[in-house]
Amino acid sequence: MADASLHRALGLPGAIFMGLGAILGTGVFVSLAVATGVAGSAILPAVLLAGLLAICNGLSSAQLAAAHPVSGGTYEYGYRWLSPVLGFSAGWMFLAAKSASAATAALGLAGYLLHVVQGPAGLAVPLALGSVALFTLLVAAGIRRGNQANLAIVSLTLAGLAVFVLAGLPAVTPARLALAPPSPGALLEAAALVFVAYTGYGRIATLGEEVRQPARTIPLAIIVTLGITVLLYGAVALVAVGTLGAAEFAATVSGAAAPLEQVAAALQRPAVALLVSVTAITAMGGVLLNLLLGLSRVVLAMARRGDLPPALARVEQTSGSPRRAVLLVGGIIATLTLAGDVRLTWSFSALTVLVYYALTNLAALRLEAGHRLYPRAISWAGLAGCLGLAWWLDVAVWASAVPVLLLGLLWHRYARRRWAGTAGAASDSDA
Repeated sequence: MADASLHRALGLPGAIFMGLGAILGTGVFVSLAVATGVAGSAILPAVLLAGLLAICNGLSSAQLAAAHPVSGGTYEYGYRWLSPVLGFSAGWMFLAAKSASAATAALGLAGYLLHVVQGPAGLAVPLALGSVALFTLLVAAGIRRGNQANLAIVSLTLAGLAVFVLAGLPAVTPARLALAPPSPGALLEAAALVFVAYTGYGRIATLGEEVRQPARTIPLAIIVTLGITVLLYGAVALVAVGTLGAAEFAATVSGAAAPLEQVAAALQRPAVALLVSVTAITAMGGVLLNLLLGLSRVVLAMARRGDLPPALARVEQTSGSPRRAVLLVGGIIATLTLAGDVRLTWSFSALTVLVYYALTNLAALRLEAGHRLYPRAISWAGLAGCLGLAWWLDVAVWASAVPVLLLGLLWHRYARRRWAGTAGAASDSDA
């Protein structure tokens, strides 16, 4: 029987780069344009508002991960500090949210690749499916190999975005940045869409069993990662809207979506446009890699408790990878990729991830004084922000997400009866 434990292979730099690799992809290269279609030129305050909420949630996640450094993130925190039902709900919504985010990343990767090779938009879905298969195999081979690839991807992403910002700043026109005040609902909906772009820091927490000195490394890595990201997102949004204007930037999502490539092309610098496309392709590959890592670890945690089939809790001795969990996650992402619409997959991800982080903040409020690193007001602000932004998302998104949650709760009831007594499944009283 394979060992069910994971190896602590990541230090602080690796954890920061893992977080950046999960964040700097779909959010900056695709979703900023999606959110601009809702808020117009008010995308800049939406970016800031979403960043502030992400910081609150990040600090709540940091406290929880430091107090309970195991794989599974809020799924495990919910079991320990809330209830089995809420813990399961967190894990189920995380799988839904981040599988949709991963599908968006795969479609975005395909869109940028098609712009590079000038291929037909009809190939976007097959190319996206191919990328999902490739990164699923990479992650199944083990975290050490995945971490090395992540370091290279993030380094290229940071360099490419720096060139984009420096090349674009001289072309920014103040008139294009002039705020046309949106309705409060539009601003908050846009902030909800942007918020998802920040949430890759959760990969650090879900890898809690594979980080060295977790009590120190996890909180510091989350804070540094978010600080870098807020500054970078603001700079990219400034250049994109200031160069094209809000309406034209929002329109770049149609077809084979490659928004920043089209911004770079408007600068009439072909080399910059090519660099942005190559950077986007590698960055969204990094997002796929990191989401597969994080999602598979949540599946592993759920299988250990008996919320999913116990066979998914197997960790391979040679690679240190929960290979069966990785393959299952890859199949889910591939299925969602068939939707072929980045707006649809990203909006669904926004609602489900807000529910997930609302539960994160609720769990953080239950921390004992000895485990609390930050004032309770931060978690209260995060909880209120998640619920408030979720309220303003489109009714159609709610109509798709609520049945997913109800289906999950039905599955939970069945799973607890089917596997709660098997070896390796934790009882509710253990939570």
